[in-house]
Amino acid sequence: MKTLREALVLFLLLTLLTGVLYPLAVWGASLALFPHEAGGSLVVRDGHVLGSELIGRPFTALGDFWPRPSATSKAPYDASLSSGSNLGPTNPALAEAVKARVAALQAADPSDTRPIPVDLVTASGSGLDPDISPAAAERQVPRVARARGLPEERVRELVARHEREPLLGVFGGARVNVLRLNLALDELSAASGGRR
Repeated sequence: MKTLREALVLFLLLTLLTGVLYPLAVWGASLALFPHEAGGSLVVRDGHVLGSELIGRPFTALGDFWPRPSATSKAPYDASLSSGSNLGPTNPALAEAVKARVAALQAADPSDTRPIPVDLVTASGSGLDPDISPAAAERQVPRVARARGLPEERVRELVARHEREPLLGVFGGARVNVLRLNLALDELSAASGGRR
């Protein structure tokens, strides 16, 4: 009985330590040291939450930069259902999905015959990727500039200002956050009298 009591006390003590106190300490430290990140990296404008820098959202207007496609099952960019599509490169369903995405991009800007970057037609492993490659952003510059009534060079400069380098210079590739870029584009359009 003594051994059982000691085991139970040790179990309860370790549960309290590792299941309650340690998570609370890590949460408190993250709130103190990284409040924006600990709060979900939310993008707030005029008191309204517009989204998170960490989760993609659907943009479909011709005057917006389009994100990487989402593979979440019930609704695009549903953070509660983060998942990839699990379709391999030889799967006909993936080939059809890519063809449809290529066709949509070509229909949105028929005059642009440049190659389409792969991240504009394939979903990420999580289905929630908030970023696109600089090449994917550059491919969209003419369409966005034309739809917004802005000079291409101004839009291109905006993309360059929002480009982030790989983490620590080596992890991943350069990227552009689509939500942040589109919000900056809204500001640029409003300041220069362009269209939304």
